[in-house]
Amino acid sequence: MATVESIVSRQKDGAQFVISARMLRLTPEEFDALVRAWLVDGPPGFVLVGVPHRTVVDGAFFIDRITAAKSTA
Repeated sequence: MATVESIVSRQKDGAQFVISARMLRLTPEEFDALVRAWLVDGPPGFVLVGVPHRTVVDGAFFIDRITAAKSTA
């Protein structure tokens, strides 16, 4: 199972990459909660870019994929 840290560490500084619920083996609901925490506190080692992709589960929208860029600092 991949971790956020392992995904980010494989990227070059400034590179854009995708992190998805499936990559982390999370449900869309769990991933949505994680991303919402990043929106408040800031993500670990990267910045969010673009618009998050959402999926519908039982009539509710949840973030299931984001595009990020590795921080250069």
